Parts: sequence; C-alpha cells; structure tokens
Amino acid sequence: MIKRNLYTLFFASISSICLANSTPQKPNIVLIFSDDAGYGDFGFHGSTSVKTPNLDELASGGVKFTQGYVSDSTCGPSRAGLMTGKYQQRFGYEEINVPGYMSENSALLGDEMGLPLDQKTMAEYLKEQGYTTGVFGKWHLGNADRYHPLNRGFDEFFGFRGGDRSYFPYTPEQIKNGNAQFPDKRLERGMGVYEEHEGYLTDVLGLEAADFIDRHQKSPFFVFLSFTAVHTPMQATPEDLAQFPELSGTRQELAAMTLSMDRASGYVLDKLDELGLADNTIVVFTNDNGGPSDRNASNNAPLAGTKSNFLEGGIRVPFLMRWPDQLKANQEYDYPVSTLDLLPTFYAAASNTVQKKDKLDDIDGVNLLPHVKGMVSERPHQKMYWKKETRAVVRDGDWKLIRFPDRTAELYNLAKDIGEQNDLASVYPERVASMYKDLFKWELTLERPLWLLKRKYENYDISRMDKYRLPAVQP
Repeated sequence: MIKRNLYTLFFASISSICLANSTPQKPNIVLIFSDDAGYGDFGFHGSTSVKTPNLDELASGGVKFTQGYVSDSTCGPSRAGLMTGKYQQRFGYEEINVPGYMSENSALLGDEMGLPLDQKTMAEYLKEQGYTTGVFGKWHLGNADRYHPLNRGFDEFFGFRGGDRSYFPYTPEQIKNGNAQFPDKRLERGMGVYEEHEGYLTDVLGLEAADFIDRHQKSPFFVFLSFTAVHTPMQATPEDLAQFPELSGTRQELAAMTLSMDRASGYVLDKLDELGLADNTIVVFTNDNGGPSDRNASNNAPLAGTKSNFLEGGIRVPFLMRWPDQLKANQEYDYPVSTLDLLPTFYAAASNTVQKKDKLDDIDGVNLLPHVKGMVSERPHQKMYWKKETRAVVRDGDWKLIRFPDRTAELYNLAKDIGEQNDLASVYPERVASMYKDLFKWELTLERPLWLLKRKYENYDISRMDKYRLPAVQP
C-alpha cells in the first residue's frame, strides 16, 4: 500500500510538471510611443538623414505595418483612443490636448480635463491578467490626481502629467521663479513625489523602463515607454548634434533628438536580450500623430499634411510589432490598422486567445494577431473614422472622404494616390453621398464633446493643412 501511494504521488507530480510546462507563458508587453515624429524620419521608412539603428532592427525582426493609423491627429485624443481601444469621441474626448489648456478666466480648467473615469484603460485590462504595469514619460490624459496613472491601472509611474516639458532638469531656481510652475511639467515618481532627473530626459526614461523590466522579470509585465521626443522644445545634447554635421537648425535638432530616442529604445531592447526575455515579449513601436513639420522640422514623406489635420500626414504613423515566439521576421502588413487595435491585441495575447479574431465588448479595435499570423485574410477594418468639430473623415476600403467646414468634400483612392493629390469627388458623386451617410450614421453614436476649442484653433488646423497639401519629399 505504501509503495502504491509513492508511485501515485510520483506520477501525479510528473503530470503536474508536464501540465505546467504545456501551459503557454504569458508574453511580456512593451509599448514604445514616440511623440510628434515624422512618418519619413526613420531608417525603416527610407530616411537617409535621420539615424534609427535600433528601431530599424526592430522593424526587420517582426512586422512593419505600412498603413498604421492613430485615432486622432493630436496628442491627447490620440492617447485616449490608444488607452481605451475606443474611438475617443464615443465618450466625448474629441477636441483638446489636456492637461495644460488654460482658459482666460480659469487657471484650473486643465485640472478638470482628463480621460473619463468610467473608461477602462489598457493597463487595467492587463492587470486583470496578472501583469505588473509601468508607464515612463508623458501621460497627457489628465492633470488631477483622479486621472493619475496610478489611479488608472498602472503600478509604477515615472514621468510627468502634461504634454511637454524640458529635456533637461529644471533647477530649483526655475521652479521657484515659476518657469516650471505648472505641476504637469514637473517630473514625478509615483504620485506627488517630484524629483528632477540627472542628464537628458530621453535617456533617463529608457533607463528607467529597462530597470523596471529588470525588477519584474519573474512575472509578466507591461511597459508603456511614452517618450516626449521629438515634441518641442527642440533640445538635444551636443554629442547627438555632432552626429549630424551635414544638417543645421531645427532639422539638426530633430535628427539628434530622434537618435537619442532610438538609443533609449535600445536600452529596453538590450535589457530584454540580456535577460533572455526577447522571444516571448511583444514589442510595439508607434507614434501619437503625424509630425508637425512647421514646429519641429519633421518630415512626413511620402505623405501630405501634418499633425492636427486629417490628411495622411496627420494620422498615418510608423507602426512596428515584434514577437519572435509567434510572428515571423521581415514581414510587411499592408491593410490599415489602428492604435485602437493594440488593447485587444495585447489582451488576446495575455489571455491566450491569440487565434481568435473577435474583439472585447464595447471596443472598436480588433485583435491583430490572427491577421498578421496569416490565419485571417480579410481587412481588420473595412471602415475607419476620424472627427474633430465639423471636420471628419471616413475611410472605406481604399477610399477616403474628407469633410470640411469651409469647402466641399474631397475623395481620394489611397491605393493609387497616397499623396492625396487627385480629388475624385466630382467623378464619383454616388460614392461621396454613400460615404457621407456612413459618416453621419457613425456620428450619431458619439457623445457630445466634453470640451470645445476656440474657433481660432480650427482655423489654424485648416490653414496648416492647406500649407502642406503637397507630399513631402524623402530626406
């Protein structure tokens, strides 16, 4: 009897070990997010004047999406869509970058603006799957404590709450004298613990993210590395500027800041290699909106348009995904995808439902994994939408309709006209009418905007679009 019990115990133990080994380990997830980068300012998109060796290697190691989109052409709304997997207009987050937007009569208005508390974030979904979560860098989804990352599903935060700040540390004198007076610009560890960094911010953020990975390597983790680069202010180190003697002015600063962002991304990628975690880590690199060419000398080649408008240069962004255990290297995926898709994609990987193409309830994004693994042949999205005040866009297949407040609608076939130079609205009036109806039907599902911009900003965005109507030339 004793001998039989020992055999039973032995085989039960072996079975338990085999069962444990057969259960797929949850992948780690790293989301690297640049800010205001130009579509053409990466080696993997053909740039010869800007150096991005680490991101180029990332691109060759996985999937490059040739038609990656954001849900808005400005920082705040784009991030709201990213974090929720929803068109942000559905919960009223339509128009404005927050915090930091101050009315003429109330310096506290920015504190009242943020990602609504009834919206579930990417970090909250992943925490339910047992992930340790950390965000490093720019938040820009609410200044008040109730909107703070630590109250929105993140376990750790090292960054700042607002939309931009100096790349070099603020001195005590600057803070005292008010040059860094808004709390959303000050660097914060956790909540309410303000401490300025040493050195150059982009490097510091990459090192902090790598340290988080080192500390949490034994359990699945989610890292949101949210760079400020290459958003203004245009500040680069002398060492990085020296790498681009053939450039000058703002363009040289842009190239130097991009190089630093690539280097800081390398800190994270190297840490994954060092710890033997790279094969089972999903790494995504993308950007929050198109480059503002008139502000930071970014280049959106071969696209027309810039940040804040709905030409392709405002909404189409670099978009890479690597997961060596699951995805083949050196792939290009040519159907349109969106940053709205990252939440359901990450959730599917975390919950071991990689094979399924269905989406979470009340989410507009879709799980991209079956598409990039070749198990699903159709488009992830037949129709995609963008809206800001009276301006709006609907994309149906390869057809794109742009609605304006000050002129008739324009229609483009992006499969034949990526630079949006051949307006076909007069050639296909029935298609224009049909797409108008689709856009109106979608708008009926949206909430009223929580905040409204002054009309001067609407005029500025349209003027910027008109100024950059010709496709940029590859540098």
